Amino acid sequence: MARNVKKKSNNKKPLIKLKNISKVYKLGKGVKVPALCNVSLEIKRGEILAIMGQSGSGKSTLMNLLGFLDRPSGGEYLLHGEDVSGLNDNRLAHLRNREIGFVFQSYNLLSRASAIENVELPLVYARGKDRRQKAVAMLTQLGLGQRLGHKPSELSGGQQQRVAIARALINNPSIILADEPTGNLDSKSGGEIMKILTGLNKKGITIILVTHEEDIAAYADRVIRFVDGKIISTKSNRRQRH
Repeated sequence: MARNVKKKSNNKKPLIKLKNISKVYKLGKGVKVPALCNVSLEIKRGEILAIMGQSGSGKSTLMNLLGFLDRPSGGEYLLHGEDVSGLNDNRLAHLRNREIGFVFQSYNLLSRASAIENVELPLVYARGKDRRQKAVAMLTQLGLGQRLGHKPSELSGGQQQRVAIARALINNPSIILADEPTGNLDSKSGGEIMKILTGLNKKGITIILVTHEEDIAAYADRVIRFVDGKIISTKSNRRQRH
């Protein structure tokens, strides 16, 4: 079992490699529901990957597994060339905090906390006195320097998603998992969020996003489609440039 997972300098290796990953949910009385069926997938460093499929197709289960929010029933998950499949919960939590930033459709912000307090959350156990400065810098970078003290109810949907992105970036992750990041936004705000995500990708961050929208998937380098827990197609894009 792998004990330490370190970032590798060899860019020829995939950032993520899944080998025959399966996930089966047990619903009691011997009822088993397969969510993923022997999924194998490689994700390159610096790639934007879009995952599409109908509800119940397995795409959200895959995202949960990629983000260490759930464990596979079988198969191997390699990150930076190291098998992380058997790591304990504490090690996975550490790895998740260091490697992965999450962006959700519903923003998942604390309603009673200000923008800056929401962004500071991942740093709650960090040592040092620069948590506030880091949060201010991140929000300012995303155009929210004048909204630091505002609560989510005082922000537009696009602004709330920017706060969520700032929170996702605060620990300098190598991967952002974005689950329907534009799903609750109008087309203009959605385009602004995708511009931010593609800009982050240009700086080297790998973006993995779930979407139902073909125009959002067009921002990706590659699109995979799920049906019944299986990848049925993979398509390379001539990605939109903005």
